[in-house]
Amino acid sequence: MPRPRAVPLLLCLLCLGLAACGSSGDGGERRGPQVGVRGEEPEAAGDLGFPAFATKNTTRVGGADPIADAAAVARAVFPGVEPAARPKAVALVDKDDWRAGVAAAALMAEPIGAPALLSDGSDLPPATRDALDALSPTGAEEAGDAQVIRVGDVAEIDGRSTTDVEGDDAPELAARIDALLSAARGRTSDRIVVVGTERPEIALPAAGWAAKSGDPVLFTDRDRLPAATREAIERHQQPKLYVLGDEQAVSSRVERQLRRLGTVRRIEDGGDPLASSIAFARFVDGSFGWGVVDPGHGLVFVNGSRPLDALAAAPLSASGKYGPILVHPGGARLPRALESYLLDIQPGYRRDPVRGVYNHGWVIGDEAALPIATQSRIDALLEITQVETDTSTQPSS
Repeated sequence: MPRPRAVPLLLCLLCLGLAACGSSGDGGERRGPQVGVRGEEPEAAGDLGFPAFATKNTTRVGGADPIADAAAVARAVFPGVEPAARPKAVALVDKDDWRAGVAAAALMAEPIGAPALLSDGSDLPPATRDALDALSPTGAEEAGDAQVIRVGDVAEIDGRSTTDVEGDDAPELAARIDALLSAARGRTSDRIVVVGTERPEIALPAAGWAAKSGDPVLFTDRDRLPAATREAIERHQQPKLYVLGDEQAVSSRVERQLRRLGTVRRIEDGGDPLASSIAFARFVDGSFGWGVVDPGHGLVFVNGSRPLDALAAAPLSASGKYGPILVHPGGARLPRALESYLLDIQPGYRRDPVRGVYNHGWVIGDEAALPIATQSRIDALLEITQVETDTSTQPSS
């Protein structure tokens, strides 16, 4: 009997996330993508995972929760058994602590390169345990030779070297992550992202940028700058400070306090999470910011009601096609602001699409997070399209 053909590892790994999806909507359980489906079988295309798993311009990490999504993303980004395709370390964060998650995303950047996995309090979920075993981190010399960086109050890990990062609250924990990053690099960053402690849907895009750049994310209350955050900024000696969100997230009073510590730029577009994430995706200030105002980029779509999905997805912002996190509200209709933005950066060609540039979208979460119909619309807006040349002004032959 012939052996089955090998399939791309990415498909195999992300199947794990999709298999955790909920019901299909018709009362039956939706199976994840299957390997080795034959053409004569009913629903062969659907069983291979299309379009729920992937369309021509999107790929879905279809976990029913951030635990599954984090495990799938980590294995997609680090797919190999050879040391070069394995991470030095992983960051372990509690599934209910979005603030620790946003701050810990910076550990994905060089020199540590640690994707995140999620614990359930003191328990290690099976998806996390299996992913940790498969990733088999090699150890990060820059983090005390740790294979696992335990961020906050999370599960104990037996049989692997660990480094613990602890803090009494979000500002203190973020400051200690910053200190770990500074020690690993041998210097402090000259850029810091500041976010509020009470608006996760506004803060989420910081996770993707932190994972790519290594710029620390520090927290402030809306009307009070915590002492731990102030002291952390002072150690950076007048850095550039980028505040995410409007005054409902970080007040002008806190902004004035920040101006005594460094140069401040606020990035916001009203209090709407989607508009704010688009503003951050467009923003650029020298070497800071995505500056995604043209075609040829990766994009990561996260439901704002599932904040730990942003941590799960952050390695996708820092590898592969790279790209910002866009925070959508879910639902069967694509918001007008997101549709307009995708139209602004839609690729085009005049003669040959092979010579063009392309956009790609990662959709994070199952159909409850983003329905297939909405994914389909995103796919259409990411597609490269022919640009008609105006010949009315051309001289006649």
